[in-house]
Amino acid sequence: MPPSALKADVPPTRRTRRHRWPLLAGAAVLLLLASVTAAITAQAAVPPPPAGWSLVWSDDFTGAAGSRVSGDWIYDTGTGYPGGPAGWGTGEVETMTNSTTNVALDGAGNLRITPVRDGAGAWTSGRIETHRDDFQPPAGGRLRVEGRIQMPDVTGDAALGYWPAFWMLGAPYRADRWSWPGVGELDIMENVQGIDREWATMHCGTSPGGPCGEKSGIGNNRACPNSPCQSAFHTYAVEWDRGMSPQQIRWYLDGIQFHTVNENQVDATTWANATNHGFFIILNVAMGGEFPAAFGGGPNGATVSGRPMVVDYVAVWQSGSGPSPTGPSPTGPSPSTSPSTSPSPSGSTSPPPGGPGAYSTLQAESYDQQSGVVTQSTGDTGGGQNLSQLANGDWALYRGVDFGTTAATQFYGRVASGACCGISGLVEVRLDSPSAAPAGSFAIADTGGWQSWRTVPANVSPITGVHNVYLTFTSGQPADFVNLNWFTFGH
Repeated sequence: MPPSALKADVPPTRRTRRHRWPLLAGAAVLLLLASVTAAITAQAAVPPPPAGWSLVWSDDFTGAAGSRVSGDWIYDTGTGYPGGPAGWGTGEVETMTNSTTNVALDGAGNLRITPVRDGAGAWTSGRIETHRDDFQPPAGGRLRVEGRIQMPDVTGDAALGYWPAFWMLGAPYRADRWSWPGVGELDIMENVQGIDREWATMHCGTSPGGPCGEKSGIGNNRACPNSPCQSAFHTYAVEWDRGMSPQQIRWYLDGIQFHTVNENQVDATTWANATNHGFFIILNVAMGGEFPAAFGGGPNGATVSGRPMVVDYVAVWQSGSGPSPTGPSPTGPSPSTSPSTSPSPSGSTSPPPGGPGAYSTLQAESYDQQSGVVTQSTGDTGGGQNLSQLANGDWALYRGVDFGTTAATQFYGRVASGACCGISGLVEVRLDSPSAAPAGSFAIADTGGWQSWRTVPANVSPITGVHNVYLTFTSGQPADFVNLNWFTFGH
């Protein structure tokens, strides 16, 4: 969560809200307080998708009080990613843990992420991210990521240092912890110091400065309507629209659009680097760092411990044409899928004449040449073999792949991973040389097991004609990080 705090937009002066209650009989007061509490904490199920939209993934945080989040989430612990910048790259002072003191379900359909100060003055808090990192719109379609959240209920000096956030980070960051901001970041909701506002930002390009004005990014902010951000639930959403030209990313607060970034606001390379891949979702409450520092600093002795960010649900919907990203699953398209049902958003899926057709299902074990590649019997639907034990520097060559005259713009890989301990990497497409610049790539980390298969999409630079296709495997760690069963291309 880089420092959106340095944004040029400055919120209004903080105000202390004072409520004058009429004198009521004791029972009436209790009834009134109970109704207010119910309004604040009432659970809302994940809403049904609007007409024309479909649900991609969601979590409504149902579970027993004090229990951990589901296996859809990864706990980020410590003071930074292994091999990445300290303080999560933003100068935060807390230590993230997987303790239910900091991250737990409340038994009422909510997740609570709670920063806590110990007797020595040290802070702990929580940060979780989705296993899935393939969230992106289908070709020609839209993606919407939404959460219903109550910010930590703390304001004024007691809130100094609080930095809650709901955001998305480009999947390539998992393979290169120093690739921010080029890989793209979409801050759906950030808040600081208990101010009754939310910030929405896109980070991209280079830092400092660059086409996106880092470290501030391209952002805007607004106050929560009707009730303060800190005392009530509000819905925070981002909508990424590939169905219009130029592409557009829009931010919403309680359904009100208040910020937009258009593709043509930056150069083509910056936009492609920031969006030509999937994203994963993060929920966290940081303490201290560059954003709070821009608004008075903290935490300090006046800061109150133990005020949680409460999350009712997180949902991802999509609409429009194109293939749908799929989550971890042992099922899905079979390796023996015929070309007529291979993923392709539009146009003919028949392989063009000549060598292997780019739009047919290409079995990974059918390589012409390889380095570091091992095959094994697969547990994926359809049987056969998959490539296994793929690690940094490995590659496989497929000669004479014919893309025809209509450019391929999509790549799909059927992959699985049992890599532990945050190990991840990139599956890359290169043309005619293993050292050529990648035409496209996607990041992959643990999918739940070495035979827990998912189909992951990626954009590729337009490809026509006949090429030798190299699949290369790149990681910042030496350990194995992926198995590959099959791959294909689409228009």
